[in-house]
Amino acid sequence: MSELHQESLRDSYRDWTLFKRLAVYLMPYKGLVLLAIVFLFCVSLLSLSGPYLTKIAIDDYISVSDLEGLNQIALIYLIVLVASFIFQFIQTYLMQYIGQRVMYDLRTQTFSHVHRMSFKFFDKNPIGKLITRVVNDVEVLNEMLTSGLIMVFSDLFVLVGIFSMMFYLNWRMALVICVVFPLLYFATYSYRIRARDALRKNRAHVTRLNSFLEENLSGMSTVHLFYKEKSHNKKFKSINEDKVSEDLRSVHYNAMYLPSIDVFSALGMSLIIWYGGGKFIQDQIQLGVLVAFLQYLQKFFEPIRDLAEKFNIIQTAIASAERTFELLDTPEDIVDPVPSDIVKQVRGEIEFRNVWFSYKKDEPVLQDLSFSLLKGESLAVVGATGAGKTSIINTLCRFYEISRGNIFLDGVSIKEMNRTDLRRQIALVQQDVFLFSGSISDNIRLGNSNLTSSQIEAIAKLVNLHPFIESLPSKYEENIRERGSILSLGQKQLLSFARALAVNPKVLVLDEATSSIDTETERYVQNSIKEIIRGRTSIIIAHRLSTLKYVDKILVLKEGQVAEYGTQHDLLKAKGIYWKLYNLQAGIGEKL
Repeated sequence: MSELHQESLRDSYRDWTLFKRLAVYLMPYKGLVLLAIVFLFCVSLLSLSGPYLTKIAIDDYISVSDLEGLNQIALIYLIVLVASFIFQFIQTYLMQYIGQRVMYDLRTQTFSHVHRMSFKFFDKNPIGKLITRVVNDVEVLNEMLTSGLIMVFSDLFVLVGIFSMMFYLNWRMALVICVVFPLLYFATYSYRIRARDALRKNRAHVTRLNSFLEENLSGMSTVHLFYKEKSHNKKFKSINEDKVSEDLRSVHYNAMYLPSIDVFSALGMSLIIWYGGGKFIQDQIQLGVLVAFLQYLQKFFEPIRDLAEKFNIIQTAIASAERTFELLDTPEDIVDPVPSDIVKQVRGEIEFRNVWFSYKKDEPVLQDLSFSLLKGESLAVVGATGAGKTSIINTLCRFYEISRGNIFLDGVSIKEMNRTDLRRQIALVQQDVFLFSGSISDNIRLGNSNLTSSQIEAIAKLVNLHPFIESLPSKYEENIRERGSILSLGQKQLLSFARALAVNPKVLVLDEATSSIDTETERYVQNSIKEIIRGRTSIIIAHRLSTLKYVDKILVLKEGQVAEYGTQHDLLKAKGIYWKLYNLQAGIGEKL
């Protein structure tokens, strides 16, 4: 149940607050909304005229055998039906159009907000949960806007109109109907409380299903490798059963509430037939009034029954709105300065000054870290797993915010830079390469859409990727599919090399960038690295010391602190940690 509480199953947003926030998204289309409401009211008024026209036909024409007058009333009734159809078509189209535009705006805003969040946010929120927010929850809000909220006001208007007409026809019979209202109110209130809880929990289970499904499909090879199909099926079945349980609970409440409306409707009809029929027998009311009254009473319970269905839509939408606005209200961990210092070009001077950083509170990963690089210098960062090597990259690119200290680029604190401007100066080649579906050229152009075909080919040759590309049927336009599924790990990393060089960065960062390249391919890449880092400030993180042939400085990390720092010659001469690593790898045949 703790997962459900993490899904915000609480009354953190009141209904009225949510409605007001949703109304903000309707403001750009307020003209169309007002026009739709006008047509909606016209439809409601026309629907109220039917029983009254029936009353006139019976009392004024049928009772006195006036065929000509009856024909006129029939013609008027036909005109009302045609007009009602036309107005309802226009009103429905307008609301569907508005709903689609609002859904587009809200989904775009949500997607944009997610892009502004730091890596810390994604560490806490599974991908399936965010997909549910951006896709499913926004879709539910659209259903509420198009067929829920506005139509509720229409139903309420019809209810008020019907009750007014019944009072106008005979206020005593209208008062008789009021006997049913306390029972109706009690049933509706009870249904509202229970149905909302079931619908809210249902949305939480949808999120859990999406999260588990996304993770399971992404790791399908691992699932098969460790023959976890049965256990994962069992877990999915458990989550699915929880969702079905809430669905059935909601169905149970509907099955109780909707028939109760029919019972109250039948009770009301019985009261009117008993009381109104007696008055008609006593010649105190006309037959047309009694017939119209019965028709109005039948229409009176139709919107109440509709309200129950729309209530499900609204309550589901409220649960979705809570989650959507909770996401939109999540503050950015890293906020760009306003106004931002636009960085057009940098020299590439980097300084870490007394930097402290931790992923979890009171568990520092980097501790009082200080080092500097001049323009064009290269630095190798080595150390044991968990020493903090990748954390240097995460803080330099400002994927995470540091706890204390400062990081400078050309003497300017990166906190004073716009994140986009900062990252435009840095090209990062990661160990776990992510490629987008599309052509090879599109992936190389990811950071620089202005590259020509000849420039892309030159970059591919530099990283020794060109021969492989030329062997493909469509060459540079070959679709590599989702996550680059047609490429090997080594080919993916070579492509990430090309993608990094395409932006012509002043700062180049290689994070275990050759870990998935075979030994033969690595020989070619080693020759390219010298050219790749030439004239660029470079930070190279690697376990394989063979990738550090051409670096100017080496930083050895131990438990997030600087253990050794200097040139390769100095560190080997000191016979410390680096000297031990060098000899260890040299002993197994990986010499510098």
